[in-house]
This record gives sequence, structure tokens and C-alpha cells, in this order.
Amino acid sequence: MAIRVMLVDDQALLRTGFRMVLAAQPDMEVVAEAGDGAEALDVLRHTRVDVVLMDVRMPRMDGVEATRRICGGDRSADRGAAQGASGAESGAPRVLILTTFDLDEYAFTALKAGASGFMLKDVPPDELLTAIRAVHSGDAVVAPSTTRRLLDRFTPMLPNAAEAAAGPTAIDRLTDREREVLLLVAQGLSNGEIARKLVLSEATVKTHVGRILTKLELRDRVQAVVLAYESGLVRAGGGGAAR
Repeated sequence: MAIRVMLVDDQALLRTGFRMVLAAQPDMEVVAEAGDGAEALDVLRHTRVDVVLMDVRMPRMDGVEATRRICGGDRSADRGAAQGASGAESGAPRVLILTTFDLDEYAFTALKAGASGFMLKDVPPDELLTAIRAVHSGDAVVAPSTTRRLLDRFTPMLPNAAEAAAGPTAIDRLTDREREVLLLVAQGLSNGEIARKLVLSEATVKTHVGRILTKLELRDRVQAVVLAYESGLVRAGGGGAAR
């Protein structure tokens, strides 16, 4: 089945451009558009969507608040997740943030709100398509270098960074090896890079990452990175904190 995509951007011309790129793909279909977050939530009440391409800065309701409501289980948005091919409810769509500005603090806040990725609007079409497919399959699509720069710049500014009392308790659920893997994930390493560094198979690393997400009750790698920074496991600058 085609990946059902929704475009949310207050610039109609940009939506048209993205729609043309996606329409040329046999495995993708643009099923809805919206000019701001409030309209997006309205549309999601009656339209099944798999992936939302979400702008950050929009009138009425920006992409951050819309992402928070979509990914936080807001039933007004979730009701649009209609029956899939198997008859099971597909759940809320995944959100891919698209922004004009690199290192946009609003985009980072949206990642904290539950978005599955962050990309610039001038990304090459093939990279955008790859990102949509990755997000749809459950992966996160923030490039390692972007992850490190975002976190290094904005983690100290997070309003609740010093109040993450649950962070250390959550991290303590992990084994020593899982903590080691989480530290490397937080530093922006891919599964392949982690495997080489720890002399493990990539499949083993993927298993560790899956267990980390399950134990910490996280949606994806992006949220794992955020928790690692907020809990003090990783300090801004990329280094591991002393245990």
C-alpha cells in the first residue's frame, strides 16, 4: 500500500513542489494538505495519514504544538487513523519536521514533542523520499551531525532540562551494555558505527537499541538522544558524564 502523506505548510507554493515530487513515486500518495497546525488537526479527524510533513513556523497553530497534539495521543487527531489493510487501527501518524532554518530551536522542541525527524526544506528530493520511507517504517531521520549540533546548542535552553527527575531512574533500568549503546546513539553514531566501535554485529546493536526504547518507553532514537542529554548521561558537547 502507498504511504499516505499529508503536507502542512502555510506556503502553498512549497506544498505544490513537495506534492509534485511525491506524486511521481509509486509508493507514495499525498492524501491531504493544510496551511497550519489547527487545520491539520481538523483534517486528521477524518483522514487516515501515515506521515505528516510538518512546517514549524505557521499562523494560528505552529508545527510544534500540532506535533505535540498528534504524537501525544490527542484523540482529535488520532481518530483520523482509520482502519488499515489488516483491519487494525494504525495509530497516530508519524511527523517529519521540515524547516527553512538549520538549528531551529522550534524544530528541536518539536522533536521533543514526538516528531520522528528533522530536515531542511532544501533537502535533495531523493533524501526527502528516503526520509519519508524511513519514518514510515519506524526509524528516526535526523542526521548524526545535525543531532549533535542541535543538542549541543539547545539542550541547555530546555525549560525542563534541570527538572528531569525521572531521567536517572529511567536510565538505571538499562544494563551496562545498553547504557554504552545509548551513549553512542546520543553522540550521533549510526548502528553500523556503533557496531564497529563496540566490535558487535549490526543486528546485535539494533537489538540493544530496541530494548533501550522499550525499557525507557520511548518512541524512537530521537527521543532516546533527548533523554540521554536531559538525564545527564551525555553532556552538551557530546561527552559522556561520569557515572
